[in-house]
Amino acid sequence: MGNIKKLAGIKAFVFDLDGTLIDTEKIYRKVWPKAAADLGYVFTDEMYLKLRSMGRPFVLDQFREWFDEDFDYQEARRIRKGYFDEYIAKHPIERKKGAIDLLTYLREHGIVTAIATATDPARAHEYLKSTGLEGYFDKVLSATMVDEGKPSPKVYLYAASELGFKPDECVAVEDAPNGVLSASRAGFTVIMVPDQSEPDDELMEIIDIKANSLDEIINYL
Repeated sequence: MGNIKKLAGIKAFVFDLDGTLIDTEKIYRKVWPKAAADLGYVFTDEMYLKLRSMGRPFVLDQFREWFDEDFDYQEARRIRKGYFDEYIAKHPIERKKGAIDLLTYLREHGIVTAIATATDPARAHEYLKSTGLEGYFDKVLSATMVDEGKPSPKVYLYAASELGFKPDECVAVEDAPNGVLSASRAGFTVIMVPDQSEPDDELMEIIDIKANSLDEIINYL
């Protein structure tokens, strides 16, 4: 699907990071079950798919709903980070297809670019540097900078404010449902480039453009 007129007058592109620009979601899909197992819990693939891009406080509530009120999310996250870092030490993070092409096109045409990610700023910068993407963004923003992460709209509203544009002057590029919901609720035009799963019918109703890869987005500009 797509609406070329929808992109007329767009001044900024705001990108999710994990699963959208860098190929990390497949790693989280491997390491979250291992981290949960270390604490005595079974973490299913369906749980992982629901968790993608989910931020504070929703992620903690979700884990406690799945498991119990005593679930130690911070410890699970610490263990998960350890497995993640162990994996990327042997298998460096890769860019998603078409990332450089799209970002270069946006820069050449005077469109502002930013990151809005659930990942903390230090790690976000580390991942951007390791994948050769660090110099392509005017702002690197994190859901840790607001009091609610995705699917709340706050990180995207914050991004629009920081960039100095109205939400309807901005495009969000996302790979997962929680990010799509966040951007849509903030009033952004939403482009989805699915990563680990395809959008269902309900999600398709709020997506403005669905692309198979990042460089395909250039066709709509």
